[in-house]
Amino acid sequence: MSKLKSSAAEALHDVLRDGITVAVGGFGLSGIPADLIAAVRESGVRNLTVVSNNMGVDGKGLGVLIEAGQVRKVIASYVGENKLFAEQYLAGVLEVEFTPQGTLAERLRAGGAGIPAFYTKTGVGTLVAEGKPHEVFDGETYVRERAILADVALVHAHTADTDGNLIYRYTARNFNPVVATAGAVTIAEAEVIVEPGALDPNHIVTPGVYVQHLVQASNRVKDIEQRTVRPRAGLVSPELVNN
Repeated sequence: MSKLKSSAAEALHDVLRDGITVAVGGFGLSGIPADLIAAVRESGVRNLTVVSNNMGVDGKGLGVLIEAGQVRKVIASYVGENKLFAEQYLAGVLEVEFTPQGTLAERLRAGGAGIPAFYTKTGVGTLVAEGKPHEVFDGETYVRERAILADVALVHAHTADTDGNLIYRYTARNFNPVVATAGAVTIAEAEVIVEPGALDPNHIVTPGVYVQHLVQASNRVKDIEQRTVRPRAGLVSPELVNN
């Protein structure tokens, strides 16, 4: 049966409610499910716990949910690109659970794999490990981290079939695969959607069994967080030519 919905709003209609945990794929603005995030914004749900590597930038990506006051808590590894996020955190308005990036990825992966907790050396002896159980293995101290299983997971894929099998493109693959497995309900947006059987099984990253709903991603501009350029070898700067 096709999992394709007519819009992001339709796909989210029966799963969004106040106070839920939403895991979101992407890294900064790369590979974010922009249409699904916009639909969450338009729904008006509040008191959300958002699990994501970071919260986008001011006015873009997950930053729009921060601006709308819809987020109560964030579980993330980084806040530096979003000034409002940092301001709300420092003011005590927004609760933030900092998690090392690799640990965050593993917490999501563990949630999708049905593993309730795991031990890692990352964070031992720092604020990250305070209040968490510790154990010694082979003479080394490890801290126990709990898995993350979200009520809803939102991901962006490049190509999908209507059965929900997903393929990601380049760095947009980032957190999307582990987020896709960690949702009780997973909704994917994809740039290209084909019929079942059209995808090479060897190229599928997320099997459709993890995906409940699928929507067509809109043809929008893909924003870049920080645009940096450098002179190409053998090319003369326009400023030098003009002078």
